[in-house]
Amino acid sequence: MQTRDDIFNTLRAALVELFELEPDRIALDSNLYEDLEIDSIDAVDLIDHIKRQTGKKIAAEDFKSVRTVSDVVEAVYRLVQPAA
Repeated sequence: MQTRDDIFNTLRAALVELFELEPDRIALDSNLYEDLEIDSIDAVDLIDHIKRQTGKKIAAEDFKSVRTVSDVVEAVYRLVQPAA
Protein backbone atom coordinates (compact mmCIF):
# COMPACT_ATOMS: atom_id res chain seq x y z
CA MET A 1 0.00 0.00 0.00
CA GLN A 2 2.32 2.73 -1.22
CA THR A 3 0.77 4.91 -3.91
CA ARG A 4 -2.30 7.06 -3.39
CA ASP A 5 -4.12 4.93 -5.98
CA ASP A 6 -3.26 1.75 -4.06
CA ILE A 7 -4.47 3.35 -0.84
CA PHE A 8 -7.70 4.53 -2.49
CA ASN A 9 -8.42 1.07 -3.92
CA THR A 10 -7.75 -0.57 -0.56
CA LEU A 11 -9.86 2.03 1.23
CA ARG A 12 -12.74 1.61 -1.23
CA ALA A 13 -12.63 -2.17 -0.72
CA ALA A 14 -12.69 -1.62 3.06
CA LEU A 15 -15.66 0.74 2.85
CA VAL A 16 -17.55 -1.77 0.71
CA GLU A 17 -16.70 -4.63 3.07
CA LEU A 18 -17.23 -2.82 6.38
CA PHE A 19 -20.25 -0.68 5.55
CA GLU A 20 -21.82 -2.50 2.58
CA LEU A 21 -21.50 0.55 0.33
CA GLU A 22 -21.77 0.38 -3.43
CA PRO A 23 -18.25 0.80 -4.93
CA ASP A 24 -19.47 3.38 -7.45
CA ARG A 25 -20.65 5.64 -4.59
CA ILE A 26 -17.06 5.94 -3.37
CA ALA A 27 -14.96 8.62 -5.07
CA LEU A 28 -12.08 10.75 -3.84
CA ASP A 29 -14.42 13.71 -3.33
CA SER A 30 -17.10 11.68 -1.52
CA ASN A 31 -17.87 13.14 1.89
CA LEU A 32 -17.66 10.37 4.48
CA TYR A 33 -20.46 11.72 6.62
CA GLU A 34 -22.87 13.24 4.09
CA ASP A 35 -22.38 11.13 0.95
CA LEU A 36 -21.41 7.78 2.51
CA GLU A 37 -23.34 8.16 5.79
CA ILE A 38 -20.37 7.14 7.95
CA ASP A 39 -21.01 8.00 11.60
CA SER A 40 -18.55 8.38 14.47
CA ILE A 41 -18.75 4.69 15.42
CA ASP A 42 -18.11 3.71 11.80
CA ALA A 43 -15.12 6.09 11.75
CA VAL A 44 -13.63 4.24 14.73
CA ASP A 45 -14.12 0.94 12.89
CA LEU A 46 -12.42 2.43 9.83
CA ILE A 47 -9.47 3.68 11.91
CA ASP A 48 -9.13 0.18 13.40
CA HIS A 49 -9.23 -1.39 9.94
CA ILE A 50 -6.52 1.01 8.69
CA LYS A 51 -4.39 0.09 11.70
CA ARG A 52 -4.71 -3.62 10.90
CA GLN A 53 -3.85 -3.01 7.22
CA THR A 54 -0.86 -0.73 7.79
CA GLY A 55 0.37 -1.80 11.21
CA LYS A 56 0.25 1.89 12.16
CA LYS A 57 -2.35 3.80 14.08
CA ILE A 58 -4.01 7.03 12.99
CA ALA A 59 -4.69 9.11 16.08
CA ALA A 60 -8.39 9.81 16.59
CA GLU A 61 -7.53 13.52 16.87
CA ASP A 62 -5.97 13.41 13.39
CA PHE A 63 -9.08 11.75 12.02
CA LYS A 64 -11.36 14.54 13.28
CA SER A 65 -10.30 16.83 10.41
CA VAL A 66 -10.99 14.13 7.81
CA ARG A 67 -14.09 14.86 5.73
CA THR A 68 -13.63 13.18 2.35
CA VAL A 69 -12.26 9.91 1.02
CA SER A 70 -9.34 11.93 -0.35
CA ASP A 71 -8.59 13.20 3.19
CA VAL A 72 -8.36 9.59 4.41
CA VAL A 73 -6.12 8.64 1.48
CA GLU A 74 -3.78 11.54 2.30
CA ALA A 75 -3.73 10.67 6.03
CA VAL A 76 -2.85 7.04 5.28
CA TYR A 77 -0.30 8.07 2.64
CA ARG A 78 1.51 10.26 5.19
CA LEU A 79 1.29 7.43 7.71
CA VAL A 80 2.90 4.80 5.51
CA GLN A 81 5.66 6.97 4.06
CA PRO A 82 9.07 6.24 5.55
CA ALA A 83 10.37 8.99 7.79
CA ALA A 84 12.80 11.24 5.95
